[in-house]
Amino acid sequence: MSGPDKVLRIAAWSGPRNISTAMMRAWENRPDTVVVDEPFYASYLARTNLEHPGREQVLASQDKDWRKVSTALTRTAVEGAQIYYQKHMAHHIFEDMMGAWLDELTHVFLIRDPASMVVSLDRVIPNPRLADTGLPQQLRIFERTSKRLARPPPVLSAMDVLDAPAVMLGKLCAQLGLAFLPAMLRWPSGPRDSDGVWAPYWYANVWKSTGFMPPSAAPTQVPDRLQPLLNACLPIYEKLYACRIKP
Repeated sequence: MSGPDKVLRIAAWSGPRNISTAMMRAWENRPDTVVVDEPFYASYLARTNLEHPGREQVLASQDKDWRKVSTALTRTAVEGAQIYYQKHMAHHIFEDMMGAWLDELTHVFLIRDPASMVVSLDRVIPNPRLADTGLPQQLRIFERTSKRLARPPPVLSAMDVLDAPAVMLGKLCAQLGLAFLPAMLRWPSGPRDSDGVWAPYWYANVWKSTGFMPPSAAPTQVPDRLQPLLNACLPIYEKLYACRIKP
């Protein structure tokens, strides 16, 4: 357990265009868990001045000071739960933010095949940069955590989860010292109070879902203009993938 109240505070790090929201649904469906949705989003938008859908709503909904957010994630009491599952977008984190607060959390990493990821990301952020994928940030947090623990923290491949959700969530729970609950596999459709205010712009498919969807079998065609980004992603992805929890 971690934190002053002995709550297990799980920081789940993902890049965009992954199954991170479905994973948040799975954890929130446990009776012993509360979740928080992308708590650094307002900080990220304030720092980058990017125009995202619902920007002003996001900025108004969260604290924009990352230091206050990190303190809340590690210190604020969590009532009525034993697990505090934090859904994080790794690209929301900058180098100067990677401090001692990270060492107070239990880290999990969610990765996706970069060919599929960059093509999907390009649809919402035209001509994305490597930093937009979250992979460099994931690797820095992963390496910091590996050094502190003297072993790799858990890494999940999205494809593995979609292929065998019960198996992969069961193995993840075992690594975290938790019992797997079948409730993690099915959840009610529709929005949740825990969803960020940006949910209407991004969560349409998750709102329709009641569980993990089978993976697409269609091969991904990466256009030539995205090939340099894919080439930059692959070495980072392969380092993380080599440490993934195997089916």
